[in-house]
Amino acid sequence: MRLITFTRKDAQHPEIGARLPKPSGDLILPFADCAKLKNVAHFPSGMKEFLHAGDLVMNQAKYWMQTAHADFGSILLSANEITYLPPIMDAEKFLCVGKNYRTHLEELKRTNLIKEIPREPTSFIKLNSCLSGHFAEVVLPKGITKLDYKPELVFVIGRRTLGAKKADAMNYVAGVTILNDLTCRDLQLREVTSGSRFWTGKNIPDFGPLGPEIVTIDKIPNVYDLWMTCSVNGEERMRVNTSDQIWKISDILERFSRFIPIESGDMFSTGAPGGVAVGKENADALYLKPGDVVECSIDGVSTLRTIIVDEV
Repeated sequence: MRLITFTRKDAQHPEIGARLPKPSGDLILPFADCAKLKNVAHFPSGMKEFLHAGDLVMNQAKYWMQTAHADFGSILLSANEITYLPPIMDAEKFLCVGKNYRTHLEELKRTNLIKEIPREPTSFIKLNSCLSGHFAEVVLPKGITKLDYKPELVFVIGRRTLGAKKADAMNYVAGVTILNDLTCRDLQLREVTSGSRFWTGKNIPDFGPLGPEIVTIDKIPNVYDLWMTCSVNGEERMRVNTSDQIWKISDILERFSRFIPIESGDMFSTGAPGGVAVGKENADALYLKPGDVVECSIDGVSTLRTIIVDEV
């Protein structure tokens, strides 16, 4: 199932639903309308609550999907009637694991951005306020000239765990989505040379295009044999298999659930694959510019599209 969060055109209230599979991939099933038609009381209205509700609600939604055309033909929405939002807008924790692809580490070593491979998973926090959805425009702040693309596989947690073990890790995963962890290399390279992270621009350049959907884990045959790709204006810039990851979700979940509970709706981004602009000799020509259309994909599964625009 392909779970989405969206608003209808000219509306402000976020809703959740699912995108119908091909050949009906341009149709959206809104769960709130389904619940109303079927007199289902108190159906979750947000994605985090939907995941927290567990198998009973998930199976209800899957059944609605199976009978979508027969039972809900009158309420199906066209994709051009909605605006995609980040699939989860209010995660308690969105942890981004860094330095997790062997090919990417080699790039970073060549550019002196790292000196050694971490001995265990490390992460930083992605704030909810920086997240944007599928087809969103990302503003390039004045003064930033080295904006890099970074497609990342994201694991979405379906149920609470504390002290998870590697062998059970996938039992806590609801599905996967895509993050384009756009990175300002200006700041990274400045930090390497000066030791400072201070940014004097008008906006804090933190970006988080996420989506377009959560693809439930039952639809992914092998999360460690997926091709992550990134294209800019239709030109493929990278293609790396998730088998290149150093730390698997089992390692990551065991590591970070040792002392803090991991809740339904929490997310783990698993790092950038090799092939980013900063690792190439012609990097300056590859950094993103206003007008660029960036497509980050799990090949054959899902594609997240972002448009880069200039700061007004």
